[in-house]
Amino acid sequence: MNFRKGLLAVLLLSLSAFLFACSGGEDSASGEGQKDKEITLDFWVFGATNYEALAKEYEKENPNVKINVKTSELGDHHNSLFTAISAGTGAPDLAMIEVDQLDRYREAQDRFVNLYDLGAEEVQDQYLDWKWNGAENGEGDFLFGLPTDIGPKAMYYHTDVFENASLPTDPDKVSEVISTPDEFKDAAKKVLDETGQPMVDSMEMAFRAHMDALEDSYFNRDGELLIGNGESGVKEAYDFAVDLDSEGYVGNFEMWTPEWANALNKGGFAVEMAPAWLKGYMTENAPEGKGKWRVTTLPEQFAGNWGGSYVAIPAETEHEKAAYEFSKWLLSPENQLKSFVESGLFPSAPSVYEMEEFKNNSDEYFGGQNTAKYFAEAAKQIPEVYKGPKYVTVNNEILTALRNVQEGGDPEKEWEAAVKRIEDLMKR
Repeated sequence: MNFRKGLLAVLLLSLSAFLFACSGGEDSASGEGQKDKEITLDFWVFGATNYEALAKEYEKENPNVKINVKTSELGDHHNSLFTAISAGTGAPDLAMIEVDQLDRYREAQDRFVNLYDLGAEEVQDQYLDWKWNGAENGEGDFLFGLPTDIGPKAMYYHTDVFENASLPTDPDKVSEVISTPDEFKDAAKKVLDETGQPMVDSMEMAFRAHMDALEDSYFNRDGELLIGNGESGVKEAYDFAVDLDSEGYVGNFEMWTPEWANALNKGGFAVEMAPAWLKGYMTENAPEGKGKWRVTTLPEQFAGNWGGSYVAIPAETEHEKAAYEFSKWLLSPENQLKSFVESGLFPSAPSVYEMEEFKNNSDEYFGGQNTAKYFAEAAKQIPEVYKGPKYVTVNNEILTALRNVQEGGDPEKEWEAAVKRIEDLMKR
């Protein structure tokens, strides 16, 4: 009997040793169990970032890690990622996902690494709650990505236009005078009456005033369409844009067109309601506007987020731990400050707002104003927003309706037609 017990103990110890060896073998195979083993991470990004420079810095600190950064345009980036994720091959080790696109990937949750499994809770308190929660699944037990930048909206205004309309030009006085949607309309009337210019550039911007502030827009969290039954604020946002247009307060300068860029340069409209990332575009593409634009807070009803991203880890990576360690380093508060200073990526880590370099930041283009403090204040007022898996497609139909209205279409007929198109799309 004693001999049998002894034999069993030997067998169990042997089995334990075998299992331990197997476990160590997986780490070795992935390159994450050995500090000196070479690891190459493919990192897909879009837009203007300083991530390539930061990747070089990380490589110096971690000589065994090589990071290949591939930069694409926003649309191409997400289409390529979606194709690779769907095919189950060809995805990178890490990828940025823009906030409007994120819900498109939720249905493929199993194609991503759950960052909670890698211990992401350890850094959760570094980020704004609404930004962090936006990357969770509905149950809150799966995290798609770590937060990069955010897009808190503020009000850019052209000081010459405001001065000619007998409106104040000091940022704090402007926010006092324009603190509600009604006061925004009053200011728009003054601008039109005194200068003949529109208050806002386009129907999309007028629509987004309310739209970006909605906690629920086109879908609820069960994926049900809301706009057809009046259970969301989308129609109110639509009506606000239609109302401004009917009064002549909306221009016809669609964003990113040459006409819009020229109007931005010359002060062809009074106000742009946009995030911090617009500053970089203005600096490079609207040189005559230098010193003419300022930034202040929007009315609370317009407080919203536009843009910003996450860094996710596709499940097919062989280096999930190494990818997580790099993304954690890349998106730390200290490196978010660098990304803000070098590329204008507005931090999602609020501790950055208390850093001296952030607080003492000044924008020469904006007459030396510290615009960052207005965006930081806006960031704290943003609600947690749910968009849904087909947000971009559905939103485009509403924008089409608004453009038709500006060209003479009947607002109610255009709305009903857009809702019908959206309902048909959802049946496919």
